[in-house]
Amino acid sequence: MVQEHTEKQLLIARPRGFCAGVDRAIAVVNVLLEKHGAPLYVRREIVHNRAVVEDFRARGVIFVEELDEVPDNEVVVFSAHGVSPAVREDARRRGLKVIDATCPLVTKVHQEIVQHARAGYRLVLIGHAGHDEVLGTMGEAPDRITLVTSVEDVAALDFPPDTPLAYATQTTLSVDETQDIVAALKKRFPRMLEPRRSDICYATQNRQDAVKALVNEGIGHLLVVGSRTSSNSRRLCEVAENLGVGASLIDSREDIDFERLAAIRLVGLTAGASAPEHLVQDVAACLGERGWSAREIITLDEDVNFSLPSELVG
Repeated sequence: MVQEHTEKQLLIARPRGFCAGVDRAIAVVNVLLEKHGAPLYVRREIVHNRAVVEDFRARGVIFVEELDEVPDNEVVVFSAHGVSPAVREDARRRGLKVIDATCPLVTKVHQEIVQHARAGYRLVLIGHAGHDEVLGTMGEAPDRITLVTSVEDVAALDFPPDTPLAYATQTTLSVDETQDIVAALKKRFPRMLEPRRSDICYATQNRQDAVKALVNEGIGHLLVVGSRTSSNSRRLCEVAENLGVGASLIDSREDIDFERLAAIRLVGLTAGASAPEHLVQDVAACLGERGWSAREIITLDEDVNFSLPSELVG
């Protein structure tokens, strides 16, 4: 229900920000820095957030694109997005000590891919080309997976009749967009196997639902704290835009376009699953200085936690 307000208000979504997988990945790096010190090598960005990466880099973390940049026999952390078996084999061959910070929900998708491929299925992965998570997932069965990113891609699929098929999805996609692609897949391939539970991360869905609640409150614009490399942050902008509300993806208060907000009385604020809470609070404080009073719109309380890798426990 849209509410009438006379003063300028900032409606802050909850849940927002860090998910359990991001919390776990960041904790992995923090524990290793405490136990082993710097330098510490991490393959790709540990999570897709500029502030998090810059903070770790300042503390001695060396982010590498590929393992050939890591000296032999060093410790290397795999990011929350997961890696392919080829990367794992390269690490084993090089004698690298791997600490795996892959989100357990991404690991679930990898396991589904492996099981279906071993059973003789061809697989369709719904996701965005080039994303670290997609690269790792497709690496589980590269000769048996086809990537689709749209309903149009589904129409172009050309599997022989009676091909056993199954699909999986990138965990950080738009729930609504993915539903359209899944519906198109089921229409073309009625016998296609689907995941027992949705592959889309609980946090991704919860944050998208919270954005919808902000739109329902009547916001005139949405600010999403998150980096452009963050798939789930970009999807939050898309959720608002698809409902007719403009959205801006910002890394920090420095990115706020106050000219755009000047005539907007009700502004929404949320954060992607890899964005730290202190950035949200800083943005809220900045808007408060400009006259927007803040209140939370709570859709649910999350209580999900993932344990650290066994090598770091104890």
